[in-house]
Amino acid sequence: MPADRSFYITTPIFYPSDVPHIGHGYTEVAADVIARWHRQAGDDTWSLTGTDEHGQKMLRTATANDMGPREWADKLVQESWIPLLETLDIANDDFIRTTQPRHEQGVAAFIQKLYDTGFIEAGDYEGFYCVGCEEYKQTADLVTGTGRYDGELVCAIHSIPVELSKERNYFFRMSRFTDRLLALYEERPDFVQPESARNEVVQFVRRGLDDLSISRSTFDWGVPVPWDQRHVVYVWFDALLNYVTAVGYGEDEATFARRWPAVHLVGKDILRFHAVIWPAMLMAAGLEVPRQVFAHGWLLVGGEKMSKSKATGIAPSQITDTFGSDAFRYSFMRAIPFGQDGSFSWEDLAARYQAELANGFGNLASRVIAMITRYRDGAVPAAGEPSERDLGIRQTVAAAAADADAAIDRMAPHEALAAIWRIVEELNGYITLEQPWVLAKDPADADRLDAVLATAAEGLRALAVLLSPVLTRSTATLWRALGAEAALGALHEQPLREAGEWGLLPAGARVSPLEPLFPRIDAA
Repeated sequence: MPADRSFYITTPIFYPSDVPHIGHGYTEVAADVIARWHRQAGDDTWSLTGTDEHGQKMLRTATANDMGPREWADKLVQESWIPLLETLDIANDDFIRTTQPRHEQGVAAFIQKLYDTGFIEAGDYEGFYCVGCEEYKQTADLVTGTGRYDGELVCAIHSIPVELSKERNYFFRMSRFTDRLLALYEERPDFVQPESARNEVVQFVRRGLDDLSISRSTFDWGVPVPWDQRHVVYVWFDALLNYVTAVGYGEDEATFARRWPAVHLVGKDILRFHAVIWPAMLMAAGLEVPRQVFAHGWLLVGGEKMSKSKATGIAPSQITDTFGSDAFRYSFMRAIPFGQDGSFSWEDLAARYQAELANGFGNLASRVIAMITRYRDGAVPAAGEPSERDLGIRQTVAAAAADADAAIDRMAPHEALAAIWRIVEELNGYITLEQPWVLAKDPADADRLDAVLATAAEGLRALAVLLSPVLTRSTATLWRALGAEAALGALHEQPLREAGEWGLLPAGARVSPLEPLFPRIDAA
């Protein structure tokens, strides 16, 4: 992408009605890895996350906990959601809450504009409402309950009974945008990705769109409708607007022009809100639609979607307290093809930690630095004339860096990591074949030993840069131990798209002792 083009990426804003689980962490890490990559590549990057604090579900949960909704939201945001970002080393640029004045003012201005231009009108609505989804449901979205809800109509996502609701509401005339949305999907095939998500959205819109009820009058926890204070704005209509209110909509035209449009990362269960309702809202307001909506899959535990209500929720700290944040970030980005469902198991996490991080990357780093320390007094030697094997490593590094950058650009962090890991595997194989511990025994092989150690050190330099958006802590430790910080500057300042170039770590760089990047974890 052009260097002067903004790269703005968002996560969904999450309901803080309960504590976060690793499904939330998965989304946060994916957005963070992609944002860190673009930021270090020199793109004008902005990363947004936050919390969705209005609506009936928040009100009921707060009441059940003997608190007001604002007090309940404040407590959970400070005690659970901000700490989640710290636990997982998330480097977001902004955190928006829908109860903030900047957001509520933007929502009021947006909805007033649509009302003034004839896209919002009053009407009556009756239908089945799921409080968990904060959404009216079509019959096709409901199933017959089992167990305690046997025989009742329940939401297919939350498995809780829906409520029959009838209200006098205001409606967004979304039905007017059916043809424009279909044209958008046709003209921009990458607008909704992956392809399975695009196909689902196209099929849904082809059936024709209904107008959308966008106000509620049965409770008051929300943004008041400007022209009718008896109503509050429907929580989804309110929440979607965070993506523009966070970057200056209605207040800071220069920032808004700089940042918008965004790439939205969403779970597939909220795809229609983002790929149908949201672009229709923007079209009605005369604003540019998002750059892309990418729907990732679900995290499955025991074959079920991650959920607190189904007792399948796992707190991120349960993983990071044992394996560390780098292992969390690496495992989820490497193990799951982004866009598909993925299963989490402790066994897979432990196996990847040991085989790929500890034995693969960590052991490689320790061996190289230890050999430079032992055989060359801690100074990286000059490479000299390269052999075919040396040139092969250079080619692997260059190709892996280019392939990883292309993979990030198409929202495939799993493919980026697979490309980068070719360097780890090639370097480990290279050291095994070259046997520097044998070369060190014969003074006649001194030049060859220099070349091998210099090649391995430069490979580690490239790995530290390329892996830094994922392995934020261990790469920083390696960077310092490699002497690269003193020679080249801070790791986060290294131009990521130049990481595949060869010969950047100068001869004479001083290495220092490296503790194990991924220490042995004893089974309990």
